[in-house]
Amino acid sequence: MAKVLVKYSHKFLKQYYRLSPKLQKQSQARLFLWLNEPCHPQLRLHMLTGRLSGYYSINITGDIRALYKKLDDAHVIFESIGTHSELYGK
Repeated sequence: MAKVLVKYSHKFLKQYYRLSPKLQKQSQARLFLWLNEPCHPQLRLHMLTGRLSGYYSINITGDIRALYKKLDDAHVIFESIGTHSELYGK
C-alpha cells in the first residue's frame, strides 16, 4: 500500500481529547491498524451515505467510530470521532 498522509481536523482533535485516556489509547491502536492494514476486519471500514456521503467510517470500539474523508489518493483527513449516536444522530 502506498503511504498516506493523514491530517486531523480541529473538530476531530477536540473530540479526541475529550475521550477517556483508555479510549484515546484504543483510538491510537485502531488508527495505527488502519494505517498499516486499512481493510482489516476489526475496523469494519465502510463508506457512508446520505448526509455523510463521501466519508468513511472505522470502528474504534463497539460504539466509538472515527470518520474520515479522502482528499485524494495520498491524503485523508479525519473529521470526527465519537459515539455512533453523536456522529450519526440528528
